[in-house]
Amino acid sequence: MQLQELGKTGLRVFPLGLGAAEIGFLDIGQAAAAELLHFAVDHGVNVIDTAAAYKTSEERIGKALGPRRRQCVLVSKCGWGEGGEDDPASWTAGQIECSIDRSLRRLRTDHIDVMLLHSCDRAVLERGEALAALQRAQEAGKVRFLGYSGDVEAAAFACRLDGIAVIETSINLCDQANIDVVLPAARQAGIGVLAKRPLANGAWRPWEEIAQPYREYARPYVDRFRALGITLAELGVEEMGWAEIFLRFVLSQPGVHVALAGSVRLGHLFANLEAARRGPLPEALVACLRRAFAQAERRAGERWEALR
Repeated sequence: MQLQELGKTGLRVFPLGLGAAEIGFLDIGQAAAAELLHFAVDHGVNVIDTAAAYKTSEERIGKALGPRRRQCVLVSKCGWGEGGEDDPASWTAGQIECSIDRSLRRLRTDHIDVMLLHSCDRAVLERGEALAALQRAQEAGKVRFLGYSGDVEAAAFACRLDGIAVIETSINLCDQANIDVVLPAARQAGIGVLAKRPLANGAWRPWEEIAQPYREYARPYVDRFRALGITLAELGVEEMGWAEIFLRFVLSQPGVHVALAGSVRLGHLFANLEAARRGPLPEALVACLRRAFAQAERRAGERWEALR
């Protein structure tokens, strides 16, 4: 499958990336993490997305990749001190610098390809201290490209900041706000876009099949999917399955370069690869899915804001 450039970075990326949050949060063990990562790289996946806040994820990746690290575009996120994302101390220059250095040690690398500010609010971006710390890390060769992970107005604002080259934002069938708010801003600025949560935490699955640590987190996605009230039969695509529909819907959005799908099962990862290789959905089907979202919003009597 043909690689494409990630915005203006010059990095050439496969359209499916591996979201590595589950490696840490589900604590699958080093051997299983290594098997998953090597399977992904063997099949062309070259974007690995992690974060300092994803528990053991960075350490697992660093131990697993070894010399294959050179085949990967490593993406991580900084901020989030002990008080979490809403703690002002998380976004000081000192905290950002410590977070970057810790990620370098955990990932066992001398540089990180893309470092993102991890969902700070617009006020933090406007103050500039956190971004300036990232820029100093870039000047020191610790980070190649800078970016922001977040949604709607804050992410659109980040697209206009000097030095920001990549945005990571939530896009899926149940969460379409960023299609209208963030993607136009990113396209205008030539920003690379990583779409997180493309599978909406498996919102179509029976509740008991969703991993226990993710159930409450997945609830709003499940509720929205049920509210959409659409079936594969009605769409005329029973041969695809919902996972393929969700993933290819995201890859159909103009300006999306990579869909970051998290998985700890080789079978799921292989199915995602096969779906990604089939490319965007037909335009008529994308339009139908967009209409279904808009109609469900109207029935709910409220705007469906971006989910976190």
